[in-house]
Amino acid sequence: MANSEVFPIQIRDESIRLGQLLKLASLAEDGIHAKQLIEDGQVLVNGKIETRRGAQMRNGDTISVRGESVVVETA
Repeated sequence: MANSEVFPIQIRDESIRLGQLLKLASLAEDGIHAKQLIEDGQVLVNGKIETRRGAQMRNGDTISVRGESVVVETA
């Protein structure tokens, strides 16, 4: 059963690339791991599979990987 708790992750700028966010939120160990998760279709953005590592995440976007979720908040 997936964890239903969503944790906030703050970013400095208006947006952040998905691959960078996965590392920042500790959902991926490094860039290679982030790329693999995305290519394998294991990353959901707002409930839909996202396959673009460079997709821009903005305030309010929810990112989920293997039952762990974070929501983007701008500082």
